[in-house]
Amino acid sequence: MISGKTTLIAHLGYPTFAFKAPLIYNPWFEKNDIDAVVVPMGVKAGEYPEFFHYLFKLTNVRGALVTMPHKVTTIELVDELTPTAVVAGAANAVLLREDGTLLGDQFDGEGFVRGVLRKGFDLQGKRALVVGNGGVGSPIAASLAAAGVAAMGLFDPYAAASEALGERLVAAYPELQITTGSKDPDGFDLVVNATPLGMKDDDPLPLDVDRIAPTTFVGEVVMKQEITPFLQAALDKGCPVQVGKDMLFEQIPAYLEFFGFGTATPDELRSVSQVRD
Repeated sequence: MISGKTTLIAHLGYPTFAFKAPLIYNPWFEKNDIDAVVVPMGVKAGEYPEFFHYLFKLTNVRGALVTMPHKVTTIELVDELTPTAVVAGAANAVLLREDGTLLGDQFDGEGFVRGVLRKGFDLQGKRALVVGNGGVGSPIAASLAAAGVAAMGLFDPYAAASEALGERLVAAYPELQITTGSKDPDGFDLVVNATPLGMKDDDPLPLDVDRIAPTTFVGEVVMKQEITPFLQAALDKGCPVQVGKDMLFEQIPAYLEFFGFGTATPDELRSVSQVRD
């Protein structure tokens, strides 16, 4: 039963957004006897800044999960951003701190990186290619840089997105080698599809898989199907892979830690999740 003392985490998205987070967080809170709840709140873009302001006047709110299209707007509404959120150019988590200030962070990329590390792939000193440098690719690139990759290739059909992301990365990580404008995976240790390609059966592959070495780790962000055509092509070459949904379940422990609820393993979250494939 939700009361006025129940800790509230708002899940902020557009009114038509499919709110899946409560179907993972809330069963986990219940199982662990934590008096907290994630509440979906559909907010139109034009009304978001004003709503955001009043949301954090609630006496039992601790923070917010932020989805599209509000992630970029959020960075202008908080008092402080983590370096990862600055590089990503967006925030998907907001914490109300004890002093009343708001801290914005970004965990999309953290989820991806935690999944890669959990699978035993050491990112330190590696070369990574991120294809798609928008709302998903930018935070992945930011977290890969924080994890210690030595070089990164960036590609997006909108070249200005790659250039802007590259500038933010170099400003935060001056030693990081950045190249833009090519999606040739040859020579990279890690390749990430951070585009929507793969959501439709007739989508082309995001890059030339024939140019990927069998030792290259291949990551996907598309969650519509577990093994996308891109991942299947990589598996056929013998590459280690990470499916899109792994990023979701790996980032939730980071959120829990950020909001002060302890942590959980992806397996624990999957065991209680009410999200249906």
